[in-house]
Amino acid sequence: MIGGFFDKHHASWNEAEADWFEALLEEDDVHVMAWALGTEAAPERYEGDLMDAMRKLDYVHVHR
Repeated sequence: MIGGFFDKHHASWNEAEADWFEALLEEDDVHVMAWALGTEAAPERYEGDLMDAMRKLDYVHVHR
C-alpha cells in the first residue's frame, strides 16, 4: 500500500511532501495502514492533503 502510494504520487511532490513521506516511513506499517483505512486516527503531523490522498486508496490494485 505504501509503495503503491509512492509510485503513483511521488513525481509531483515538493521537498516538504517528500519529507512528510520519509517521516511516514519511520512509522510502523500497521499504523500507517490503519490511518489510511480510517480505523485509527492519524497523528496531527500526518494530517493534510497527502493523508487525504492516501485515504482514497485509488492506487491499490485489487485482483477480483
